[in-house]
Amino acid sequence: MEILIKNAQIFNGISDKISTGNVLISGNRIKEISESEITTDGTIIDGKGKFLMPGLIDAHWHSYLSCNTIKDLLTADTAYMQLKAGIEAEKTLMRGFTTIRDAGGPIFGLKRAIDEGLISGPRIYPSGSIISQTGGHGDFRAIYDTPRPFDCCGLTHTEEIGAAIIADGVDAVTVAARNNLRLGASQIKLMTGGGVASLYDRLEDTQYFEEEIHAAVKVAENAGTYVMVHVYVPRAITRAVHAGVKSIEHGHLIDEPTMELIAEKEVWLCMQPFTLDDNQYPTKEQQEKHIMIVQNTDKAYRLAKKYQVKLGWGTDLLFNPDNTKNQNKGIAKLQNWFNNFEILKMVTHDNAELLSLSGSRNPYPEKLGIIEEGALADMIIINGNALNNIQLLEDPDKNILLIMKNGQIYKNDLQ
Repeated sequence: MEILIKNAQIFNGISDKISTGNVLISGNRIKEISESEITTDGTIIDGKGKFLMPGLIDAHWHSYLSCNTIKDLLTADTAYMQLKAGIEAEKTLMRGFTTIRDAGGPIFGLKRAIDEGLISGPRIYPSGSIISQTGGHGDFRAIYDTPRPFDCCGLTHTEEIGAAIIADGVDAVTVAARNNLRLGASQIKLMTGGGVASLYDRLEDTQYFEEEIHAAVKVAENAGTYVMVHVYVPRAITRAVHAGVKSIEHGHLIDEPTMELIAEKEVWLCMQPFTLDDNQYPTKEQQEKHIMIVQNTDKAYRLAKKYQVKLGWGTDLLFNPDNTKNQNKGIAKLQNWFNNFEILKMVTHDNAELLSLSGSRNPYPEKLGIIEEGALADMIIINGNALNNIQLLEDPDKNILLIMKNGQIYKNDLQ
């Protein structure tokens, strides 16, 4: 089956120049791109001179945890939570996100259902259970739960459902990382520093010993992939980099020497342009940690630009189902530091490069995040030139006219 999109303004994901042309899709790939007329016996869609670009990529999304509350995580029936995640997956795709990297949660079944066409949703690069130390950012146990060795005494609820696993020591981290890969993870996610919503830690905490982090790195490298880590502060970032981690998630409290180290080691920094209205936390302590991160976001982005660090972008929306509809708004917030071309390249081509670090564990090894012949046919059409007006992406219902993933059309308002 062929689909021809004719008469479109094409942004290919890597060039700040757009061209007027035609794109022929055959099956799930882009077969031909030409400024000249293309003939086909397949479906023809008139792009009407609108802005055609690669599908959006969110490199730090939580398919399961974003659309469920913390109360749901600890008390709700898991079937209910999975159904919510399935509904949210379709909404994510309808916001123009054709690919996401899931930064932790039980989404292997969701990914399979999407890949098999049972439900609609984005491509998912899954991490599986978040791996955390006792008292770390991924420790969701109640205060009265007794810590236990990794290999005894049964699992906690969040471990049983595959949301987060407590692993202390090299052996435990090794088993946890290997098990995530066994279940289908494309990369490993560790919590190596404190967080805002955490129950037991502080934002400035350094979590996991270097040898524990390195154990996960060795497991990942043996499987041809990499480790991504949740972390904010310089000491913890430095430790993770020395242990061989390839993707720093967040990093908002970083200092200049640590940013220089990241650049030297060619480690990715996947940040979020957090603002105060992104989340409101229930306790004063949590809210103060959130404020601290927001206040340091500007410095972190400026240092990243100074040292030309490899930058990814993601949203990291958690435990607030009413907030997932704002996923696209994080893109326009990048204007404080980047021009529109840099932003569009970051949320398409650059994020795809970050996801490709999964190597032999890449569930979609063909080219993503780019409009070129041979690439996977993931693309959207915008009602206006996003290179001139990035705010168009903030209202996907109104401004995204066509959504295609894997050569299949999920939305077409051009007719």
